[in-house]
Amino acid sequence: MSKKELAAISITTALIIASALPALAATTPSASSSSSTTEKIACVGSAVKAREQAIGSAMSSYTQAINSAYSTRASSLNQAYTQTTLSAVKSSVKAAWSSFNSSVKTARKTWQSARNGAWTSYKTAAASCKAPTGASDSANSTFETSGD
Repeated sequence: MSKKELAAISITTALIIASALPALAATTPSASSSSSTTEKIACVGSAVKAREQAIGSAMSSYTQAINSAYSTRASSLNQAYTQTTLSAVKSSVKAAWSSFNSSVKTARKTWQSARNGAWTSYKTAAASCKAPTGASDSANSTFETSGD
C-alpha cells in the first residue's frame, strides 16, 4: 500500500467514524434520558399512590363519622319523643340537633384537613421527582370531594 492509499483509507475511516459518532451520541443520552424519564414518572406514580391511599383512608373516616352522627341523632331524637312534657321534648330535640351539627362540622373539618394534607404531601413528593410536565394529575384536583 502506498502512502496515498493509506491516507485515503485513513481519511475515509475517520469520516465514517466522525459521521457515526453524532448518531451514537444522540442515541446514548436518549436511552439514559428515557430511563431517567421512566424513573421520574414511576416516582410520580408512587406519590399518587400514597396520596390516593391517604385520601381513601380519610374519606372512610369521614363517612364513618357522618354515619355515626346520623345514627346518634336518630337515637337522640327517638329518646326525645319519649319525654312526657313539651319543654323536655323541645330541650332534647334541640340538644340532638346541636350535637348532630357539631359532629358533622368536626367530621367535615377533619376530612378537609386530611385531604389537604394528602395533596400537600403529594405536591412535595411529586416536585422532588422532577418529572416532565404532564406526568402529574394535579390539574384534576378540583374534582376532589369537598366534604360539604
